[in-house]
Amino acid sequence: MATLSCTHCSSYYYASSSYHSSLSTSQNVHAQFVNVSSISKRPSLKIFSQQIQANPNSNVVRVQDVAIKVNPLEKEHHIEKLKEGLSSATCPQESNDGSGFDFVNSESTVSITVVGASGDLAKKKIFPALFALYYEDCLPKHFTVYGYARSKMTDEELRNMVSKTLSCRIDKRENCSEKMEEFLKRCFYHSGQYDSLQDFAELDKKLRVHEAGRISNRLFYLSIPPNIFIDAVRCASFSASSANGWTRVIVEKPFGRDSESSAALTRGLKQYLHEDQIFRIDHYLGKELVENLSVLRFSNLVFEPLWSRQYIRNVQIIFSEDFGTEGRGGYFNHYGIIRDIMQNHLLQILALFAMETPVSCDGEDIRNEKVKVLRSMRPLQLENVVIGQYKSHTKGGMTYPSYTDDKTVPKDSLTPTFAAAALFINNARWDGVPFLMKAGKALHRRRAEIRVQFRHVPGNLYNRKIGTDLDLATNELVIKIQPDEAIYLKINNKVPGLGMRLDRSTLNLHYAARYSKEIPDAYERLLLDAIEGERRLFIRSDELDAAWALFTPLLQELEEKKIIPEYYPYGSRGPVGAHYLAARYNVRWGDLGLEL
Repeated sequence: MATLSCTHCSSYYYASSSYHSSLSTSQNVHAQFVNVSSISKRPSLKIFSQQIQANPNSNVVRVQDVAIKVNPLEKEHHIEKLKEGLSSATCPQESNDGSGFDFVNSESTVSITVVGASGDLAKKKIFPALFALYYEDCLPKHFTVYGYARSKMTDEELRNMVSKTLSCRIDKRENCSEKMEEFLKRCFYHSGQYDSLQDFAELDKKLRVHEAGRISNRLFYLSIPPNIFIDAVRCASFSASSANGWTRVIVEKPFGRDSESSAALTRGLKQYLHEDQIFRIDHYLGKELVENLSVLRFSNLVFEPLWSRQYIRNVQIIFSEDFGTEGRGGYFNHYGIIRDIMQNHLLQILALFAMETPVSCDGEDIRNEKVKVLRSMRPLQLENVVIGQYKSHTKGGMTYPSYTDDKTVPKDSLTPTFAAAALFINNARWDGVPFLMKAGKALHRRRAEIRVQFRHVPGNLYNRKIGTDLDLATNELVIKIQPDEAIYLKINNKVPGLGMRLDRSTLNLHYAARYSKEIPDAYERLLLDAIEGERRLFIRSDELDAAWALFTPLLQELEEKKIIPEYYPYGSRGPVGAHYLAARYNVRWGDLGLEL
């Protein structure tokens, strides 16, 4: 797991990769396996017995972790090829081929291919995260990083591009330039089309040179538009999958626009991959305070008994950015704030917050509980949603643009840049508790936080001292996800002195003050988990289905009825309607005060 200290990273990786390889094998207990030496013109690896699952009632033949779609008319031909392979298959003990290797004693290697390496995400997040893992000794001894994109580029040009975005930990600067040079020497580039089997086959040849006969594990990070996901996966599956280790694919959001498109994407990916090969990444799940959420709740007796409708009045999940869609107008207009932020980031946080205690810390047990929460949620009604769009505003002599001033956005666009919603979970723990979500762009402040407002103390002895504003007497737990990570609890306290005057004080765990170590970027944690086969911070297909089932009817209604968003000035606190929505449930947004 990514939470292990880095002194354990390397040893854990080898144990984890072996475990997950055996787990993948053991799951096919009902399958009939045969050993073959070659398939689809792949190099002969007689020393390693590949596992083939052939189902006579299906048009899919699965090779290790990769599913190869076969036309029904070609099925007989493919089965004959499998039979031919039987005659040349040999056991590891019998092989004397000089190109073979000892499975027990050989080392493994990881090849990480960033598909879409010339894009902003790769340059700003993925390559820096990989370097940070290397700097912390969290990558295996043998690894190679390949950039793959359509742009023409040499290895040296890639290294120059990547080097501009690399940085070392603030608290560990020694040997920084030396480490960078070592890392960059392991970075290479291959230019190719995303839908070309031949280009991926050329990539495969280069990867095999670096793997040098070791057990090869391959990770593909798809940092490309979703409309070419399936083409890239198909080509990687047929032409560049591992011949003797695991093959995994990280898929970036968006995972479709609605239930139908998301299901189509999942079906397309599963033509070539098993579910346990697909790592749907939501980088918010890799943030330190989100990962700490379950630790805070399940390992502290002071919180777990209070985590229910008996003590919690409402939960607020707030996301705001102090800038607009600069540079992303075309993309954003196709999705909007609900699809871009609410349906994935905020809903995943809600599921983690509200889930029941899982059986264990195993990824599947945690994801099982998250799915239960999502399936228990009340369908979203239009009356419980407020949408907005920012307009031009002049402040301090500076004029800020409106959303539709972006040249890539249609002038009559109704795409929301702000949304607030009240959601409810129909189960015994949370019945009646409003979960308020709010997400917006071009607001007054950048923040992401969870606010838990507890119920008022019944028969409070100090009501007269507190006054009529009961909200000031409410205990509130605040988890600041970003920026300036912190956990603090607001309590009522006596002000020192001879009189009896009450004050609202804060018990504050400020991460920067408490911990000297720099907090890792979310992509570092998620990349390490993908390499290790740890899936708990990635989204499973049934989670995705449940999330889209909740939001798709609302999104369709907004678009069919052409609901006009409420306009709010750039740099403001958002539409007034969001405050009325909260007031309907006797809630005041917790981020309106000037305090922490």
